[in-house]
Amino acid sequence: MMKLLVIDGNSILNRAYYGIKLLTTRDGRYTNAIYGFLAIYLSLLEQSKPDAVAVAFDVKAPTFRHGLYAGYKAQRRGMPEELAQQLPVLKELLSAMGIALAEAPGWEADDILGTLAALDGDCVLATGDRDALQLVDGRVQVWLAATKMGRPETRKYDPAAVLEEYGVTPRQLIEVKALMGDSSDNIPGVAGIGQKTAQALVARFHTIDELYNNLEDPMIKPAQRQKLEQDRENAFLSRELGTIRRDAPVPIGAAHYVPKPPDAAKVTRMLAELEMFKMIERLRLPEVPVKEEALSVRPLAEEFDLEALLTRLRQAGKAYFMPGFADGLLETVLFAEPGQDSLVTCGNLAFTGFLQALLEDSGIRKYTCDTKLLWHFCETQGIVPQSIAFDTTLAAYLRSPAASGYAPARLLREYGCADFSALCKTLERELRENGQYALFEATELPLAGVLASMERFGVAVDSALIERFGDELEARIHELTQEIIHHAGVIFNPNSPKQLGEVLFGRLGLRAPKKTKTGYSTNAEVLEGLRGAHPIIDCILEYRTHAKLKSTYCDGLLKVVGSDGRVRSTLNQTETRTGRLSSSEPNLQNIPVRTALGRELRRCFVARPGWLLVDADYSQIELRVLAAMAGEEIMLRAFREGKDKQDIHTLTASQVFGLPPEMVTPMMRSRAKAVNFGIIYGIGAFSLAKDIGVGFREAQDYIDSTFERYPRIRAFRAGLIEKAKTLGYAETLFGRRLPLPELSNSQRQLREFGERVAVNMPIQGTAADIIKAAMVRVSERLKAEGLRARLILQVHDELIVEAPEEECAAVAALLKEEMESAVTLGAPLEVDVHIGKSWFDAH
Repeated sequence: MMKLLVIDGNSILNRAYYGIKLLTTRDGRYTNAIYGFLAIYLSLLEQSKPDAVAVAFDVKAPTFRHGLYAGYKAQRRGMPEELAQQLPVLKELLSAMGIALAEAPGWEADDILGTLAALDGDCVLATGDRDALQLVDGRVQVWLAATKMGRPETRKYDPAAVLEEYGVTPRQLIEVKALMGDSSDNIPGVAGIGQKTAQALVARFHTIDELYNNLEDPMIKPAQRQKLEQDRENAFLSRELGTIRRDAPVPIGAAHYVPKPPDAAKVTRMLAELEMFKMIERLRLPEVPVKEEALSVRPLAEEFDLEALLTRLRQAGKAYFMPGFADGLLETVLFAEPGQDSLVTCGNLAFTGFLQALLEDSGIRKYTCDTKLLWHFCETQGIVPQSIAFDTTLAAYLRSPAASGYAPARLLREYGCADFSALCKTLERELRENGQYALFEATELPLAGVLASMERFGVAVDSALIERFGDELEARIHELTQEIIHHAGVIFNPNSPKQLGEVLFGRLGLRAPKKTKTGYSTNAEVLEGLRGAHPIIDCILEYRTHAKLKSTYCDGLLKVVGSDGRVRSTLNQTETRTGRLSSSEPNLQNIPVRTALGRELRRCFVARPGWLLVDADYSQIELRVLAAMAGEEIMLRAFREGKDKQDIHTLTASQVFGLPPEMVTPMMRSRAKAVNFGIIYGIGAFSLAKDIGVGFREAQDYIDSTFERYPRIRAFRAGLIEKAKTLGYAETLFGRRLPLPELSNSQRQLREFGERVAVNMPIQGTAADIIKAAMVRVSERLKAEGLRARLILQVHDELIVEAPEEECAAVAALLKEEMESAVTLGAPLEVDVHIGKSWFDAH
């Protein structure tokens, strides 16, 4: 007796598609349903441990049920195109994996499940469709499988579970459907008989035959009797339509469904093309779609002639190599040479000397990967690299900014290259063809060295001040806890969403949001919506602010302070989709600055004795980019005339409210500022109304008035969306691209999301390109002028340099000059520079 797992292919694929956010490959092929299906499949295998597996699929053709009832599934829409594209790919992939597919024209997947469930042995039917519950018996379980928050989730049904949930046996579910019908399949049932009534009638009479034989039973109300009599034919028709057949023409020998050995090469190649590299690992498949020699290496004996290798590289004028790092340490370097690969190991006695000679030779152009890590190594060894010409990591990031990784082995498979040299040439060619090489060469490549230096240098913090600030926060947290308990009238844990929900919406009776399976939501959006409803709300919001500052920033920073009193963050160059840098461990770019309390934390970031911090901040860079890209002359004129940076918002307010600038009130200016920045982010009237505390209609009037005064911005936004729809991607002024498959999605919400990104990515991404270019220019200028000052922090639109006191004036002038001249726009760039002992003082 074998255990059989039968998967309802269409149903599970559909659940996976809607349960996982839209995913695409770099060339625009949709993959989320395939990925979700495979994740569910692996979960089912692990849980059920079957001997045989079948995946049943519907065939696009009329079934015998359409012959019985012309309206059967008549209202069903076809698959979304994004899902339909993935179905044949999944079938081909499953076949290559050795999994048997079962399908038959004129029959539904449900009928195939019913047929295979009738075989001897235990059977698990995996589906997302509850219709299959009628098949449950002592041998057969139905597992309702889906994805939730991107993770597989399964609910298992045996006869007892069906009876507990529905009050009838599995076979009696057919009778229930006969009475209540099924709107999703357009099965009519008996008009006016719902699920609750149908279950009660079937629990009493067991079948519709017995029900109709006993219509005079006093349990049946007169109105119900009339409905049953009127739709008798529909009831029996619905039972026939809803009954899963067990005689579909598919192979019925269980041995037919024992998995065959997979075509490992094909499966791996297909998954690599779909960019599902983690799935390759989960399926434990060999990585074979590229030539085996591309990644094969051989340890070298100590007498290996490094000098001969260096001579060959000098003669070639190029070196293609992949450094091998482990825990930040360089262990090996694999050189891709014609006819052979040469692995130089750290154990070789001449290793460092060889690398120094190679890396400092300006006559050898270096084609490599992970150059930021390479720069780290060089700094530890006193090596000054020359002629770093290419980094596959950064090049692949520019080509596919949404990818989950850029390791050489993955890129070799993804781009179908035979070796590392070919990968470098392919990526370089694509960058040039797409107009991205200048951005790569002038900005991203040198920036890796700048970031490595910043990471190694770090930023000094005053640990004692952090501790004092943390103690002050802790004291206020205790006070707020007592105030919250006083308002609640009961002792509870404010950190527990469940307990807080019970207090707010149960005990205090505040207007409750929709209740979820885990209880009431008490997130920030919900609490903000309750401001003014009860004094406890302000206390809770303040409590959360203080608790976040204490745990994340005070306690968190103290844990990562080095022995020299400095904090070193990892600066991520290939993480965001828009080109912005991010930082982690700790995240210094997320230091809160919008509140006075959050800004106090900046006092803890200081310069060492005898040094100061020089802070240079771009003034309204995204608005300047917007004005320049849109060609909006009114805004451009304001920027060109060199007015105070606040005046652009005053100007907008005067335009919107029809008043002279001198009559604009602070409130008017504040609302105009919200609209100005809202334009960048594609904000709608609903969100703007919440942000500035006005009604929806008033917020919409502000937006409409702003577009009336700045007509080119409205046209520019519409043009960006149309351009992105045509090209399939959004693009910055400097050629950075972001694919936007969402724009062609059949779901309105995803299309609208894509449209918002199509508008804000070119602006935000261009601003990111500018700040990166400025970082490179500032770093190179500091070195060129022999200054000891070092660039230590980049946070959004500001750069921070730590400089000896005697260099500060020169550094301030240098920062302003290099940042303002980093690029040429239609609107001039303006930089504000301040100097202080702490980050707070210098801002």
